[in-house]
Amino acid sequence: MGKAAAPCGGSSGIVSFLTAVPCLSCKPQPAAERRMSDQGKGSASTTAGAPAPGSDTYKGWLFKWTNYLKGYQRRWFVLSNGLLSYYRTQAEMAHTCRGTINLATAHIDTEDACNIVLSSGGRTYHLKAGSEVERQRWVTALELAKAKAIRMMRDQSDESGDEEPTSQSDRSEIQGTLKTLASKLDDLSTCNDLIAKHGAALQRSLSELEGLRVPVEGGEKIKAVNERATLFRITSNAMINACRDFLDLAETHSRRWQRALQYEREQRIHLEETIEQLAKQHNSLERAWREAPTLAANTPAAPTIDKGNDRPQKGEASDEDEDTEYFDAMEDSPAFITVTAADHTQHRRSVSNLSGASGGHPNDWNQEDHVSPSCNDSSGKELQPRRRRRSRIPDKPNYSLNLWSIMKNCIGKELSKIPMPVNFNEPLSMLQRLTEDLEYHELLDRAAKCDSSLEQMCYVAAFSVSSYSTTVHRTAKPFNPLLGETYELDRLEEFGYRSLCEQVSHHPPAAAHHVLSRRGWTLWQEITIASKFRGKYLSIMPLGAIHLQFHSSGNHYVWRKVTSTVHNIIVGKLWIDQSGDIDIVNHRTKETCQLKFSPYSYFSRDVPRKVTGVVTDSDGQAHYILSGTWDDKIESAKIVQSSRGGSGSEGKQKTVYQTLSPKLLWKKYPLPENAENMYHFSSLALTLNEPEEGVGPTDSRLRPDQRLMEAGRWDEANVEKQRLEEKQRAVRRRREAEASDALDEGREYEGYQPVWFQKRTDSLTGETSFVYKGGYWEAKERQDWSLCPEIF
Repeated sequence: MGKAAAPCGGSSGIVSFLTAVPCLSCKPQPAAERRMSDQGKGSASTTAGAPAPGSDTYKGWLFKWTNYLKGYQRRWFVLSNGLLSYYRTQAEMAHTCRGTINLATAHIDTEDACNIVLSSGGRTYHLKAGSEVERQRWVTALELAKAKAIRMMRDQSDESGDEEPTSQSDRSEIQGTLKTLASKLDDLSTCNDLIAKHGAALQRSLSELEGLRVPVEGGEKIKAVNERATLFRITSNAMINACRDFLDLAETHSRRWQRALQYEREQRIHLEETIEQLAKQHNSLERAWREAPTLAANTPAAPTIDKGNDRPQKGEASDEDEDTEYFDAMEDSPAFITVTAADHTQHRRSVSNLSGASGGHPNDWNQEDHVSPSCNDSSGKELQPRRRRRSRIPDKPNYSLNLWSIMKNCIGKELSKIPMPVNFNEPLSMLQRLTEDLEYHELLDRAAKCDSSLEQMCYVAAFSVSSYSTTVHRTAKPFNPLLGETYELDRLEEFGYRSLCEQVSHHPPAAAHHVLSRRGWTLWQEITIASKFRGKYLSIMPLGAIHLQFHSSGNHYVWRKVTSTVHNIIVGKLWIDQSGDIDIVNHRTKETCQLKFSPYSYFSRDVPRKVTGVVTDSDGQAHYILSGTWDDKIESAKIVQSSRGGSGSEGKQKTVYQTLSPKLLWKKYPLPENAENMYHFSSLALTLNEPEEGVGPTDSRLRPDQRLMEAGRWDEANVEKQRLEEKQRAVRRRREAEASDALDEGREYEGYQPVWFQKRTDSLTGETSFVYKGGYWEAKERQDWSLCPEIF
């Protein structure tokens, strides 16, 4: 129990074993308690000291934002091993953690002198220190811990291949250790009962002694012995409780270790099966080469293996049984296929598909290794070298603005009717944002080379998802185009396409877009933006259909965009989410693709920004499963077999799809360096507002308020923006007066007509929309802009 100590009251040795526990007045305070008690005094944000480079632990008080009712609350934060955890009190560290954030994947931001914002995935902590110096200490400690955590994660990933999985004997050893600990705890409990029993008897005896007539000095010593007996019993109870807590903790960690062991064991089995398959394929190829040497010599250019054939050749080892996946889906929900794994092995594959693992390097998704021979596109080699374009714009100024003072009178109004300063904008117009859909035009180039319309549908679906990848950090509002404003993007010599947008209507705001590619496809769309400010969030609903037609096959695809939602409009950090369904229809073959954009939910266990889908033929037979996220990548897996499964959680019968290994269709390009200070623009977005010669006088590049904002002159941009809007209002009032006069005189008033687009009724959808009527590129070649209005 410890080293014997002399009692405080003197040098008496009545009962020697009772002196093992000192009295409370002499008990030395543990170093940890001294440190916490010293730090608990003073200001609420006092920490455990300044962070030293390389220190493993950093503790202290900070204020954490909880909710609108309670506001900021004082919490005890502990930074250790790359994890930031918090507790309500220091005493909670022993049993209850209120939350933890992994700094290896976290973004650290400082809003003002005392605030710290930590965000990782869908979790965000808003923290406040007591002073700017205290805030800086925490930021330094967090940055050092984040760098160390990233290094540790990289080291673990590099060394993971060298570690051998723990065997069954190790698991048995852990179980045996736990049993031994439980046995020892029972022994300690028995000892505790005996100590309590004998201690109670001793206290009764001492009480009887106190009742006898003894000298005063003897009575005081008996009282001291009684107190020490009480302390001894309390200490033994505390020791038993600590042992019980230790055993509970050991059991909790044991379950975690067992799960890790199970995962490593399954990984080993999967690797062994993969190696066995590779050995079979190697032997079959070697045997085929030995059996047909003359054929190989006479036809050196003939490929040995047809990569486009899904069935194994005769004599080859079939890997269909070993290298397949199982997805179960709700049969009667054609708009959404839930991708779920049927067993542990397939679950690992399903999760890895959404977390970054793929069949190739993340930056190599557009190389020929990931495309079947029917979809290879070598036409890019015949194009001229790319023109060098700008890779940065002036940094965004740090202007503060009270959003609520502007927004509180705008609830329920359309966004297009709200006078907004440029502080909420980004230096691009809506026409340029619409053109950003072509960021991954290579997907359509590949789709044009596909012989299979179903495989072509997969690339079209990936293209429809890729247009949202640039919006994940882009919470600023683009400029509303003026009526008659245009934007051209001529990449004919570099990428083989030309794009033209025109604002064809102002109320409601509508933009028409047309793209012609000499690589075999044409895309056109008319988008009307309907938006509502709901107080806490902003909903943006794009209306209108997108058409895509391939020249060689005549396949005509039509789909519509999903709803975008900007959250935390009033308080908190802005973030954007995409939700809804996309139904892509090939009107020539009647094949369809149904994509589901899952909305973010705090309680969901799914990957954030998840997208799933299925490609079906005209008879409703599923052929491909699509999975991924709209801000990272999309993969496709070919279905080789389907079977009826059990009922799901909602009582609906499911179908189990057996698929081949997934193929990476699309992977997001990394953002340019310093993108966070350039409105999070992508490489294409940085070039959209770059001045070019020969463009039309109504081009968005020539808009003065947008140009001033890009240069960082926001006050001048606000003045210029008000001038342009007032000029547009005056033109609209003049047209309304002309229409009223014509009505009074009985004349027909034509009203405003777009310059480069005209209204037509679509034969497939039956909708009336604006389509390109031609003439723009010819006018640009002649530099004849006489048809263009003067809008700037």
